[in-house]
Order: sequence, then C-alpha cells, then structure tokens
Amino acid sequence: MTDSHSEHLPVLLNETVESLAVKADGIYIDGTFGRGGHARQVLSRLSEQGRLLGLDKDPAAIATANELSLQDPRFSIEQCSFADMSAVVNEHLWQGKVDGILLDIGVSSPQIDVADRGFSFQKDGPLDMRMNPDVGMSAAEWLATAKVEDITFVIKTLGEERFGKRIANAIVETREHTPIVSTTQLAALVDKAMPFREKNKHPATRTFQAIRIYINNELEDLKAGLEQSLDVLAIGGRLSVITFHSLEDRIVKRYFRDEAKGDDLPSNFPIRAADLHPRIKLIGKATKAGEQELAINPRARSAVLRVVEKVL
Repeated sequence: MTDSHSEHLPVLLNETVESLAVKADGIYIDGTFGRGGHARQVLSRLSEQGRLLGLDKDPAAIATANELSLQDPRFSIEQCSFADMSAVVNEHLWQGKVDGILLDIGVSSPQIDVADRGFSFQKDGPLDMRMNPDVGMSAAEWLATAKVEDITFVIKTLGEERFGKRIANAIVETREHTPIVSTTQLAALVDKAMPFREKNKHPATRTFQAIRIYINNELEDLKAGLEQSLDVLAIGGRLSVITFHSLEDRIVKRYFRDEAKGDDLPSNFPIRAADLHPRIKLIGKATKAGEQELAINPRARSAVLRVVEKVL
C-alpha cells in the first residue's frame, strides 16, 4: 500500500488559507487533516506562540499527523470526527478562543487511490468505505443485511440517483447467491442495473458516493461540525468550509444563510437587522477552483469554498 501526503493535492489551498486571515499567534483547527496540505500552510503563517490542532478519523492520516507533531510543537492531532470538536476543544481549554477552523468535507485523494480502502469503483479492493476501518460496519457488511427499502433510500437520497430502486433490487437479488464483497463487483452490478450510461460519468459514481456517506454518517457529522465550530470560535474567528457535492454544499449554504440572518421573525416585523442577533457574517462569495488548479488537479472541479466570520 502506498500512502503519502505528497500524493495528495490540497484543494483551493491558497484561497482557503487566505480566507482564514491567519493571525501569527492565533489558535486554529484543521477539522479534516487528511495529509496535512492545508495544515502545513497554516503553520507557515504562525509564530512560536500560534497553535494548530488537527482532527481526523483516518488512521493513515493520524500517522502522517503524528510525524508532523514530532517535528513541530505548535501542532497536535486528535483521532476523532470534527463532530466531536467541542469535547476536544474543552480539553484544551480553548472554548470561545479559536481564531479559525477549516473543514474540507468528503473523501481525500489518498483514500480513493488506495484500493484497500474500498472507496473507488475503478480499483479492485475490499468493499469497506470506512474513514476509520477500525470502527463501525463496512459497506459490504451493510449491503449483506440491509433491507431493499433502506438501500433504495440511501442510494436515491444520498446519491441523488434516480435509478436507486433498480440498483437496490439488483444488490438484494445478487447477494442471495453471491456475497458482494469487492468494489469492482459492486461497480459491475450497478453498471448492469443501469438502463443507460451518462457521458463522462461512471454508472456507479452516485451509488458509491451514497453508500460512503451513509457508512460514515457524513451529513450528520457535517451538521454537528458546523454548529460546534460556531460555538468554539472566538468573536471575529473565521470558519472556512470546502464541499464537493450538492448535498454537502446545500447544508453549508443554508446553515450559513440562517445563522447570518439571525432570529427567525416575520419579514415585516418592526426591528432593525442588527437586532436580529445574527451569529455570523458571510465573507465574500462562494469560491471555486480556477483553470490553473483544474489543469493540475481535475478532482477540484466540484469543490466549493464558503467562508463566514463569527460576530456574536
């Protein structure tokens, strides 16, 4: 297995770090350390008094982060989801003192590229898909026992796949005589169940996305992570979030919109906007990768960066 941070190109690197408006002696959290591309850039802007805390579920990411923590005393790492951020911050006595948080949502390139992890429909490997392979149920275990209605719901809702029912039926019919245990096996099954192919898109793309999101509880973690981020940030602190597909981006966009709007009162209610107690203000517009980055890293094409600043 090959896995190194050099293989991973951090998406929207400069734009994201710039958006955090890093203070030299500030406290920062990288809620999705990955292979440390964004983290190293943040560290390059910190003084000896600055601090950066990394969070990640993936044991391979933790191994890379442990190496970095030995090299740089300003950095520390915790193996957990960013949905557990508040508890970790409390242990550091940083509640309400954090100057910036980065969340880079979804699966990383090293996770996709290592066949053993089971994220890729293009590489043959065990059908796992867990961010932390030591915790919870694998994709293969879930597909072996889940009801057809539940599989349909996951694929249609989390994958936005309109042929979810056809695919779920094919999975249940297949598992009755053949266990579904590998990525290429599931990909071929989905391909066969699809009535037609979309141009430039593998038929299993949405199904793999849906199962991965479900297995890792990604959308619920995202909602919890957003709420906890605002709780731990200092006034004036920044939250920068990178998403890669519409479900994630809708959650982030709506949450930011609602928190920037403040109290939910009728539009004709006689009150000033400032008295609605908005918790945040939006910083700039949504940012996407430019042509230069896309030429180097095509996986950045669906990335969207949204940034807010805590005001209350």
